[in-house]
Amino acid sequence: MIILRKSVSIVAVACSLLSPVALPARAQASDLVSQARQYIGTNPTGRSSLWCGAFVDMVLRQTGRRGGGDLALGYLKYGPRVQEPVIGSIAVMGRRGGGHTGIVSGINQNGNPIIISGNPWGGGSKTRRVLEAPVSRNRVYAYVLPN
Repeated sequence: MIILRKSVSIVAVACSLLSPVALPARAQASDLVSQARQYIGTNPTGRSSLWCGAFVDMVLRQTGRRGGGDLALGYLKYGPRVQEPVIGSIAVMGRRGGGHTGIVSGINQNGNPIIISGNPWGGGSKTRRVLEAPVSRNRVYAYVLPN
């Protein structure tokens, strides 16, 4: 039996009841999202175009994971696929003339993934930086778990 004190949050109790395997996976996903969020509003790659893959590669390496390269569509073969967006997974999307990739940070009320990505949605000064925004789930080719 668990007795809750006022100072103990329900989240803390829920986390204590998770299996040892589930907690590290959540912590790892959180670490990836937190690292990516540090760059919102900037261009940490120094590139002027086609740098979404380089951004994801940089964040993966900074969090101790194997990088996936600079090409967005290369992430289709990076790791195991999952059917639905998972926080911390990599979304691989289409765009006219190529692809786009970013890190899933959440899911909005319409079921669309919220993505942190570099150089999103082509053109304009706003898109030459890292942004966090929802994208249509119909645009996503695959969700890939980081290695």
